[in-house]
Amino acid sequence: MNKASQDLETNLTLPQDNSPDTQIDSDSNSPQVSNAKTKSSLIFKTTSKSASNNNTSPQRQKMLLTLEDGSVFEGESFGADVAISAEVVFNTGMVGYPETLTDPSYRGQILVCTYPLIGNYGVPEFALDKHGLPIGFESEKIQASGLIVTEYTADYSHHTATRSLGQWLKSENIPAITGIDTRALTKRLRTSGTMLGKIETEAQQTDFINPLAENQVANVSPKVVTTLSPDIPKGEKAPRVILVDCGCKANIKRSLLARGLEVVCVPYDHYFLNMEYDGLLISNGPGDPSLVGDTVKILQHALALGKPTLGICMGHQLLAVAAGAETYKLKFGHRSQNQPCLLLDSGDRCMITSQNHGYAVRADKLPSDWMVWFENANDGTVEGIRHRSKPFRSVQFHPEASPGPLDTSWIFDEFAAQIKEHAR
Repeated sequence: MNKASQDLETNLTLPQDNSPDTQIDSDSNSPQVSNAKTKSSLIFKTTSKSASNNNTSPQRQKMLLTLEDGSVFEGESFGADVAISAEVVFNTGMVGYPETLTDPSYRGQILVCTYPLIGNYGVPEFALDKHGLPIGFESEKIQASGLIVTEYTADYSHHTATRSLGQWLKSENIPAITGIDTRALTKRLRTSGTMLGKIETEAQQTDFINPLAENQVANVSPKVVTTLSPDIPKGEKAPRVILVDCGCKANIKRSLLARGLEVVCVPYDHYFLNMEYDGLLISNGPGDPSLVGDTVKILQHALALGKPTLGICMGHQLLAVAAGAETYKLKFGHRSQNQPCLLLDSGDRCMITSQNHGYAVRADKLPSDWMVWFENANDGTVEGIRHRSKPFRSVQFHPEASPGPLDTSWIFDEFAAQIKEHAR
């Protein structure tokens, strides 16, 4: 047993009737599974013995995470002492919290880390590369609404670190709780599905707010058009990609630039069809794809032009809807760096992918001229689609990783090759 497990003591106050809904399959992400929230008054009190015995540890304020099913998780604050409400989701990644917290796809969500120890390598100083893209982060600020961990350490060690995770969270006014049994919390989310939650202190409280009722893409998409130019020999002209920025991660832009493509970033609802371009990429982003109808309408016209097109995450869902398919909400989503995906046109070759999404595309609603390209090896959900004859494709996972494996970075290579061929 590791030290974090030995030091963790969890006290559960159980209600008289806490029998689970027998219709719920805790291991299924299927849209057919009931997503009922069993109301209870389950109270989780977790204390860290090592923290309580350490006289040098600063006194932390008590903080509560309350779920919409009535369960309450008690811990200590190590971020900003503010009250917020958002959707509670879990991520099973072991590393990568600077990239994860700044991923715009986490907008409107409270992030639960299942890995027990968080903060040990600190946070690097914020800096931009020569293209103006953040280094070590996926956007210019923390996008998640809050953070939940089992054990936080302020004692960090890394050659790039200049501050602790707690200091970073406080500087951006983001609440965070340590000392919570994230195993129990994650099991609850897997059983009942992701649900609304709120982080509160004794002094600051709030009501439940549903971020999925709002178009979150509009909150993270840029307001103006910008252009990023690659490093190419003088006198050469780079093929141009229109990037529909629904909350694009920095490493997607960097991946395109590294392959010699000029990237024109446009707002999610920008009409770009009167612009000259050789390829189209629709980026990742937060929230419910059914609320991003303006983008879908533009994409329907763009597909008629037949230019190479790639969708990633939210972009995958929007491209599918533009093609005539449908999406649905997963029970607890995919948020990790180790999701296995089968490449169906290569003899079911398996690739490990980084993912962050709560919605998926229905395979049975794809038009006949489209086909499933990737499939999740765990639950069989659609992880990618492509057109049978035209250069249109999309993936639910993140080929740019950051954080995560680079098994599928070749998707950018093939996309760039298609664009350069089209530009000739």
